[in-house]
Amino acid sequence: RYDFDIELPGFEPWPTVDKEALIAAAELINKAERPLIMAGHGIQIANVSKELLTLVEKAEIPVVTTLLGTGNIPESHPLSLGMGGMHGEAYANRAVQGCDCLIALGMRFDDRITGRLDQFAKQAKIIHFELDKAEVGKNVLPDVAVIGDLGETLPALLPLIESRRHQLWVQEISEWRNDSNETDILHYETDQLIPPFVIRQLWHANSAVKKETIVVTDVGQHQMWECQYYIHDQAGMLLTSGGLGTMGYALPAAIGAQMAHPDRLVWAVAGDGGFQMTLQELAVLKQEQNLPVKIAIINNGFLGMVRQ
Repeated sequence: RYDFDIELPGFEPWPTVDKEALIAAAELINKAERPLIMAGHGIQIANVSKELLTLVEKAEIPVVTTLLGTGNIPESHPLSLGMGGMHGEAYANRAVQGCDCLIALGMRFDDRITGRLDQFAKQAKIIHFELDKAEVGKNVLPDVAVIGDLGETLPALLPLIESRRHQLWVQEISEWRNDSNETDILHYETDQLIPPFVIRQLWHANSAVKKETIVVTDVGQHQMWECQYYIHDQAGMLLTSGGLGTMGYALPAAIGAQMAHPDRLVWAVAGDGGFQMTLQELAVLKQEQNLPVKIAIINNGFLGMVRQ
């Protein structure tokens, strides 16, 4: 007990859906000629990947994902642009800078996504769907904020959205994507075994098995290559340490994933630096009746992202 009051900032629950904010958001989306969705981890937490896909296809809105939002929309979908930000696709970032309406769903505008805040999405009206009110306006000030659980707010938004097509906008992004693909490192002629090629071949091999595959990455350059070159078509099939960026995450997390889903193929993808931090957990694979976790080590002999 204390003889004084203690006031600490904390999470404030938002019990009801703000209908006026939803209507304002829908009006901006319906008027937009170059809309873009940025989908974060909140989609997966709220389990609204299907609702996201419905919104995308109803209004023909391209989607950029965050690191933890990977797989929220099938990456083989023509309107999926992959990951944006510092380690994302160039055409995805061009779309962010060129859009006139940015719909942020369950993401927090961290610096790896935005870069310089004074240059971020300057042409866009910004709509922020977020559970935690403390995150709204912290980095990027939205024109409309819809506070609440995406499990409630996104389904409530769908009936307010008009069925539209944005052919010119989608075509422009497609041209940017084609230009980027033509200069991709996968097309370079080299005798070296480059990490992006390894990651892409891992995806091809897992696709041929036709078995649900969980990929768990460590933290570093390989983590970004995995998001760029492994095609995730299901939410929750990529486990990675975003935000905290904990090196050594891959092997212990892969062990947990394999124990939780013994019928699935589980891959741990790690760099040599991160792998050595928790490699003692290899003993657990033996102790637990030879858990069939597969391990891919991208070994470049140094802490690549730190060196970079």
